[in-house]
Amino acid sequence: MNLSEAQAREYSADALAFYGDSVYEELVRRYLVLQANQPAAKLHEKKIELVCAEFQAQGYDKILPHLTETELSVMKRDRNAAVHVPRHTAAMTYHKVTGCEALFGYLALIGAEQRLEELFHILLTGFFSNL
Repeated sequence: MNLSEAQAREYSADALAFYGDSVYEELVRRYLVLQANQPAAKLHEKKIELVCAEFQAQGYDKILPHLTETELSVMKRDRNAAVHVPRHTAAMTYHKVTGCEALFGYLALIGAEQRLEELFHILLTGFFSNL
């Protein structure tokens, strides 16, 4: 069951980012497996690179120009939410990651799978071309 856009926007930034984190990781795992049939340890190494905060923050900057007004609104609202920033991550990096994850959660909740794939591939542009 998918939510309407209005219903999905009612969810808190934390809830959208919580769900979006798992959506993003599933996209990463599927992408890596489909790129090459490799041992799990090798796939895990590459997954760690793609899910780290710094990589996701770079992805935020890459997808930003491609967002609709609604998507931009969701991402900025959730990027600016008051969240606890881990000590090992810069605040701006963490806020970008939270915004990106919240957008992925929002899109998944409304059933926008094709849009998720589009943004995910933009995010990956230029990375791991040597798979």
